[in-house]
Amino acid sequence: MTKRIVAFRRLKESQLDQLRHEFHVDYFERLDSADDPAFRHALRQAHGLVGAGLRITPEMLDDAPRLEAIASISVGYDNYPIDELNRRGILLCNTPDVLTETTADTGFLLIMATARRAIELAEFIKRGDWQESIGDAQFGSDVHGKTLGMIGMGRIGAAIARRGALGFGMKVLYSNASPKPALDAELGAEHRDMDALLQESDFVCVTVPLTAETERLIGQREFARMKSSAIFVNIARGKVVDESALIDALNQGHIHAAGLDVFEQEPLPDDSPLPHMANVVALPHIGSATHETRTAMAQRAVDNILLALKGERPISLVNESAWNG
Repeated sequence: MTKRIVAFRRLKESQLDQLRHEFHVDYFERLDSADDPAFRHALRQAHGLVGAGLRITPEMLDDAPRLEAIASISVGYDNYPIDELNRRGILLCNTPDVLTETTADTGFLLIMATARRAIELAEFIKRGDWQESIGDAQFGSDVHGKTLGMIGMGRIGAAIARRGALGFGMKVLYSNASPKPALDAELGAEHRDMDALLQESDFVCVTVPLTAETERLIGQREFARMKSSAIFVNIARGKVVDESALIDALNQGHIHAAGLDVFEQEPLPDDSPLPHMANVVALPHIGSATHETRTAMAQRAVDNILLALKGERPISLVNESAWNG
């Protein structure tokens, strides 16, 4: 029997051809809702899923009795019920490594753009307000030589830290990770507890995954411990931060500015003040959004599902217990 795959994210024709060579493929280039009748019908027959941006629920798994593996076109896996997947023996694969450097570029872009007020001052010119030499009212903050505090020091956190330490001579502190002697030696990085990092850092950058432990990790208490001159950057997940506490901290001057690529609700609701605040650089979740990287992520997902449904170990496996079980 030919196994069936449901693909619900845009793939290149060459990638679809790879899948079709081995499996029957139900392809949904644009899926607006998990309740789409055609999608739910295909799900009932599926042995594998390839896609991203769709929350998979236990009820959906009940409708997919043949499902063996999911290849998510993402690094984060907060859209998937890990315990349920483990219980049912369904493999979950993701796409680390291939987006590390691109996402780190975005993180450092936010550091630079926020510190130097690049977006705000570009709009200043567009409005025709540049009528004389700029003065104190348009000055930004230096990045080189400052202290960069990384909350999370995984692949992406380490890549941002390298940019800061090696490219801009920044002192690097990190928390919410075990000590990393190799990075300490390479970058002169120093491990700190969270409170010490918040108090010492000029830039605080969050790169932790979203888990039950990290949801709303950064809130009123944490913003109160930052320098009033501090710049806060989030490229992790929106729900890692208490967004109302962030807005209050920005409005009340507890922190200086914020650079954000992720939000509690995406797309941002119309009534969110964040895009309209002069001391915020807000981007529409572009962390890995380049042609090259998104193609590489999709290819990793294709490779993962091909291996998984042949009974071979995928390249990037999230839930080891489902494989070992």
